[in-house]
Amino acid sequence: MEVSVIIRNRNEKYYIGFAIQSCLDYFNTPEIIIINNESEDDSMKVVSLFDHCNIINENFNGSYTPGKSLNYGVKKATHKTILILSAHSQIIEMDLAYVNKQLSNNVAVFGKQIPIYRGKKITPRYVWSHFVNTQTTNMFSKIENRSFLHNAFCFYNKDFLLKHPFNETLSGKEDRYWAIDRVKEGFNYLYTPKIKANHYWTPNGATWKGLG
Repeated sequence: MEVSVIIRNRNEKYYIGFAIQSCLDYFNTPEIIIINNESEDDSMKVVSLFDHCNIINENFNGSYTPGKSLNYGVKKATHKTILILSAHSQIIEMDLAYVNKQLSNNVAVFGKQIPIYRGKKITPRYVWSHFVNTQTTNMFSKIENRSFLHNAFCFYNKDFLLKHPFNETLSGKEDRYWAIDRVKEGFNYLYTPKIKANHYWTPNGATWKGLG
């Protein structure tokens, strides 16, 4: 099973190497698409250390959004299975055969994320409390009062994403709104703890709250 991995990058020099290496460790010659959003640090020098990376430098004419960059990456992908992976996430457990099986019945499959703060595994509060040990179809967040899907570690079928792209007008949470629309249309998506990734703290991370 061949995988195209889409990683968005803006100044992710500390962890993007861990993200890429984990893909090489768990997938057989993956296609890794780096969507670089005007990085000013050494992250692209880190990327250049690795094979299988297709680097796309695109500022979208100054109108960058997560949805726009992801849709662009999907169009560039050559494999039918897409993994969207955060530049500061590191795969630590993978069952690709299981993911492939679940994608036949679900429009997305996202895995467990373990929050890591400066090397410490922290109490999974707030957004991190969603990543439980129970498999869930169409996860609903009581915290956010809406469908919960997380693009830091999520598999999709390329053909489905081409027909149902992410909203390009949103500045964030494009994954949640995509999930809401798909559920309204009668589709299912799956959360499974059978696949896992470490998610590392970054100073500008939007989901880090109540550390400790």
